[in-house]
Amino acid sequence: MIREFGFIDVMYLVGAARWTLLLTITAFAGASVIGLAIAIARILPLAPVRWLAAGYIHIVQGTPLLVWLFLIFFGLPLIGISVNPWLAAAVAFSVYGSAFLGEIWRGALVSIARTQWEAGASLGLSLAEQLRYVIIPQSVRVAIPPTVGFLVQLIKNTSLAAVIGLVELTREGQLTAAGTYKPFAVYITVACIYFLMCFPLTQWSRSLERKLDVAR
Repeated sequence: MIREFGFIDVMYLVGAARWTLLLTITAFAGASVIGLAIAIARILPLAPVRWLAAGYIHIVQGTPLLVWLFLIFFGLPLIGISVNPWLAAAVAFSVYGSAFLGEIWRGALVSIARTQWEAGASLGLSLAEQLRYVIIPQSVRVAIPPTVGFLVQLIKNTSLAAVIGLVELTREGQLTAAGTYKPFAVYITVACIYFLMCFPLTQWSRSLERKLDVAR
């Protein structure tokens, strides 16, 4: 039975947006852990480690996110590992995001003047201590704007999780459009909700970039 698109449907869409945000937070956390390891591996004075990290980035960035979703959701069960849509999406987005965050943070690390590394070494600090006490605190301010920009992209990319059946904002929009036969109204509402989630972060990112430009 076809129903009218009304306030209750809007509330369902708003409710589904929480799963979009939760997926984003989960994926960003996973991507951050892997991405930090990749960024550090890319600057280590060990060529094989750098090559492995670079190869990981090239493979992940060169493969569409949708393919990663399919590989994990449909591929792992073929080898006896059962995954639900939520876990598959979280892992796929974490892997995909880690390659981009790894490059963003590597760029921030190498942007710090070589003299800062030398100063840390002259104090007898190990490489890990140089990173912890000298380099990372300085590189954070450089990395924040592009990291926030990537977070905005991650929020929008979570819409791809709809293809494996995860009921987040886009999937709820599909279900609502099918039930109301009002796709224009439904997807306009979906677009507005995405905008309300992304716009504040976009403005914050631009504000940070301006502040950093002034501080230089």
